[in-house]
Amino acid sequence: MIFFVLSRAMGLLREVVIARQFGTSAELDAYLAAFRVPDLLFALVAGGALGSALIPVLADHLERGDERGAWRVAAAIINWVTLLLGLAAVLAAVTAPVLVRTVIAPGFSPPQQALTVELMRWMLISTVVFGASGVVMGILNARQHFLLPALAPVVYNLAIIMGAWWLGPSVGVRGAAAGVVAGAAAHLLVQLPALRWLNVRYFPRLGRRDAAVHEVGRLMAPRALGLAAVEINHVVNVALASGLAAGSLAALNYGRLMMLLPQGIIAQSIAIAAFPTFSALVARGQVEELRRVWHATLRSVVYLTLPAAIGLIMLRQPLVATLLQRGAFDTRSSEATAWALLFYACGLLGHAVVEITTRVFYALHDTRTPVIVGVAAMAANAVLSVLLMALFRHLEWAPHGGLALANTLATTAEMVVLMRLSGRRTGGLAHRRLVNALGRVGVGCVAMVMALLVVQSAFSGAPAWVLSGVGIVIGGGVYVLTTLALRAEEPVRLARGVWRRVRRPAAQPN
Repeated sequence: MIFFVLSRAMGLLREVVIARQFGTSAELDAYLAAFRVPDLLFALVAGGALGSALIPVLADHLERGDERGAWRVAAAIINWVTLLLGLAAVLAAVTAPVLVRTVIAPGFSPPQQALTVELMRWMLISTVVFGASGVVMGILNARQHFLLPALAPVVYNLAIIMGAWWLGPSVGVRGAAAGVVAGAAAHLLVQLPALRWLNVRYFPRLGRRDAAVHEVGRLMAPRALGLAAVEINHVVNVALASGLAAGSLAALNYGRLMMLLPQGIIAQSIAIAAFPTFSALVARGQVEELRRVWHATLRSVVYLTLPAAIGLIMLRQPLVATLLQRGAFDTRSSEATAWALLFYACGLLGHAVVEITTRVFYALHDTRTPVIVGVAAMAANAVLSVLLMALFRHLEWAPHGGLALANTLATTAEMVVLMRLSGRRTGGLAHRRLVNALGRVGVGCVAMVMALLVVQSAFSGAPAWVLSGVGIVIGGGVYVLTTLALRAEEPVRLARGVWRRVRRPAAQPN
């Protein structure tokens, strides 16, 4: 989690630099649109291998003491991912002009479309590199090594920052694209030393007749379909936003990234660390223990996520102004981003719970159920996006807020369905403990809201950074003290876990 905090901090700094250089301009809209096809290809070919399919299979081999078999499977997956992504990237580069003009950004002007095509072709290189890097990350996580995989996003963000800062003034947004390619290479290279430390071996094979490779493929297929649905939904959002006022897509992107900042620090870091344990418990047949660990993890995530969502909602304007408003990112850009953040932040809890709960299905070698639910949610998201954009226009509200609200509603529905289905698979939900935990958290959140209202009134004329800082400290402090007074288990358990980690001997493996 410490390295995820650093990674998200670097990601935030990346957005600050990009915002300073390009604001919410048409040029930045082209840069963001250029990611859509590379991300879609990555989801189709490699996304399903990033842990959800590979880690359970490797866990089975490692529990049996068959390290050589595990590394043969991992090598075959790396080779398949690199080969397929390379072929797909070449095809996408050739057809990029048609894709941009007809599917990705039909509302862009011809110069914007030409820039999007150019940037997309560069980013396709990073997609191939990320494929191999993602599989390496899965291998390391299966061996309970999380340090270098958590460091990899830090160097990736650093490369984009350097590209935007140093090259942006001379070559524009192309500098950030160059940073994406360099960052992908760094993302892979920083993890390679750990493979040597863990004695991971490479085999030049595809394993076409290997049953374990087939099992990874079987688990990958529905997962890849689900990730592709998410990316297709992003493509739909880009296409819809391309017809709005210039900068709408950039405002949506900034708002979503600010929402994902606590989601990554809290839910994603915990989910990545917990998933190998989930898989190992399933490999041992300890489903009841899996249920216990999952519920404890879920309560901790909810305890940390709900106050973060409230803070983003109530402090959205000073937070956006403090973090992003400088250079080309003016007051208009801040208002548009805060509007998107308001609706995205309402879905933070849904994103966090889905992040944890889907790992339970993957550990049970069931990638189909969360994918079916996810595809249905993304279909609902697309329909809601059209309807809510129309509603917002009718109300004379900025219509890009409707796209953010659609995402929140669809993700919340996905969370509810997955929780019910996962409870059936693991022997039921511990409803009483969950309700008790939510009750204490709810009271703490109410106290936090009241404290933030007082802060906003007392510091109404203060600079944005003062209001943000005071609000975070006082609001967060009131929340923690209230939940402690109510004898909530989660803050005590989290503090004990951190203390045990601090006291652990340095020589013990990660």
